[in-house]
Amino acid sequence: MLVLPAIDIKDGTCVRLYKGDYSTAHKVAESAVDTARKFEADGAKWLHMVDLDGAKDGKRVNSDLILEVRKNCKLRIEVGGGIRDMEAVEFYIKNGIDRVILGSAAIKDPDFVKAAVKKYPDQIAVSIDARNGMVSADGWTDTSEVDYIELAKQMEDIGVKYIIFTDISKDGMLSGPNMTMLDEMKSSVKCNIIASGGVANLMDIINLTALNIYGAISGKAIYTGDLDLVQAIAAAEAVEENKTEQ
Repeated sequence: MLVLPAIDIKDGTCVRLYKGDYSTAHKVAESAVDTARKFEADGAKWLHMVDLDGAKDGKRVNSDLILEVRKNCKLRIEVGGGIRDMEAVEFYIKNGIDRVILGSAAIKDPDFVKAAVKKYPDQIAVSIDARNGMVSADGWTDTSEVDYIELAKQMEDIGVKYIIFTDISKDGMLSGPNMTMLDEMKSSVKCNIIASGGVANLMDIINLTALNIYGAISGKAIYTGDLDLVQAIAAAEAVEENKTEQ
């Protein structure tokens, strides 16, 4: 299982939120570039980045800083936030971003998602963020009446290979991911599932790896020191090796 450290950008600053509430944004690092380099030195292979302003405004806002990170590290990078049309997808991919994350578009413009997946089948992920099982959009400011499993199945049907799932109630709370919802999604679709929200310690990493989850995103726990990235990567690799031996 991949462990993906996260950098969320708001107003050009590395921040974290509680339960997706923008009013709770608090600075967690001085430099996105230096933070990415530290993650790379710790052994990470992928970096998860979100343009929080973009997610709320529906357009690229912090893309210059994201590309500055791209230029200054060798990590593979996935980016989400405000990517609502093909121009935005192509902007990031042509500038070296490895995977583009579509969120609100999955609900509001599935034809666009289908076109993006057709053109870039291995470089598109869909982020499904749920509040009480219902999918949220527009930077988590708008909750729909779409069930998270139903949306996952729709995305699988149009060819999406990667789904990032977040239980919003867990985000930034260091209370562990929602294993029940993740297990249900894993059982419902064949997509590669990336867990996000609540990943707090080594046991969470071990449990997610045992669940055969493709990847786990962690933000706050790494910044607070509750989760050591080096140890997390080693733990995920150890569980995978143990499963292989069995």
